[in-house]
Amino acid sequence: MTRQWDVMRAVSVVTYKEWAAYRTHSLVSVFVGPVYFVVQYFVWTAVYGGTDTLHGLELTQMIRYFGAATLIGYLTMDFADWNLSMLVRTGRYLTFALRPLHHRFFALSQKVGHRALGFVFEFLPCLLIFVLLFRVDMRPASVGWLLVTVALAFLMGFYVRYCLGLVSFWLVDSGGLRAAISVLSGFLSGALIPLVFFPHWLQVLQFFLPFQYMVYVPAMVFTGAYSLGSIELSIPQVVGCQAAAVAVMFLLSEMLYRAATRRFTDANN
Repeated sequence: MTRQWDVMRAVSVVTYKEWAAYRTHSLVSVFVGPVYFVVQYFVWTAVYGGTDTLHGLELTQMIRYFGAATLIGYLTMDFADWNLSMLVRTGRYLTFALRPLHHRFFALSQKVGHRALGFVFEFLPCLLIFVLLFRVDMRPASVGWLLVTVALAFLMGFYVRYCLGLVSFWLVDSGGLRAAISVLSGFLSGALIPLVFFPHWLQVLQFFLPFQYMVYVPAMVFTGAYSLGSIELSIPQVVGCQAAAVAVMFLLSEMLYRAATRRFTDANN
């Protein structure tokens, strides 16, 4: 464990310094987030009209939901699929295959460093804008459970993206598939619209898909109440479901990784 921690810290620091050279890209996101939030504010204000609640959510809850979803997105954003696809396509993955280090752990360490940079140059400025400029109450219902669910969302997003990247070992160009899954993820994760507005059958289906655990669950934990598909769960219960889903995705990523390694080894023999 000590060695793994040292490796993660070293890779994270290098990644942080590398991406810090392009921190203006992160600063652009500081403007994108608030603009997206303003659009959502006016859209949902018009949708509510004089209605007090929609699907159990008040307008103030809806505003806080999208504020939380935006900030959580800064903490969990992932690029593992693009990075792994690039390594496979260019042949540079061979250098990682020869190292005594699981590539998935290396990629996770990269994400830690990348999102540490995002925390400084994206999350914190955007949080200040929401609180000081838009006067949005961004106090979570429970700080402890929020930290746990965001950490799990961080891992879930990584494992989903990494599994997508592993598809590159079978496809010549996985860009189309990755783009399609990105659109689907944005729709089914609750980033664009809360999942309670979906048809009942699609809400129930979400319990068997990984997407809600990346945005909807942590955003609802932030608000302090969770319901989906006519099922109401306490915060500890829904975080437990999220942890179980992350464990399943981890096992799936390991299975795909081993299959991809066998294919890569056979192709180079």
